[in-house]
Amino acid sequence: MPIPGVEIPGVGCGLAILRDDKILLYRRARAPEAGHWNIVGGKVDHMERSLDAARREAEEEAGLAFGRIDFLCLSEQVIAADNQHWVSVIYVTWDFSGEPRVMEPEKLPEFGWFPLDALPQPLSRFTTDAVAALRAKALITA
Repeated sequence: MPIPGVEIPGVGCGLAILRDDKILLYRRARAPEAGHWNIVGGKVDHMERSLDAARREAEEEAGLAFGRIDFLCLSEQVIAADNQHWVSVIYVTWDFSGEPRVMEPEKLPEFGWFPLDALPQPLSRFTTDAVAALRAKALITA
């Protein structure tokens, strides 16, 4: 069976988590885009809806519980340096409970809340697309 994202395009998901005009970002430790700052997310499993995958990945990676989640944008990442190709469905939420924490230190060793006018660098490609969509839809200031 071909490897999603490497041998065939993969389907991914992401969740932009917002609080007080800030976005939650985690630094990636692994490819693709190791060292880049990223919204939470991951691979959509076979027969799993992308919204359900975004919720699952965010719960696993940030340790939060989520209420309402809305569609934000689509993002396509062709990352030649990592030989990766993903099409990702990106969602947004302000509706969550708990405090984020490092749940998968081998994958996402650190996190922070960042205002859109002071984002850490470098940003992952799908995070860049999510931030652009947030600004375009005026869902967050800055």
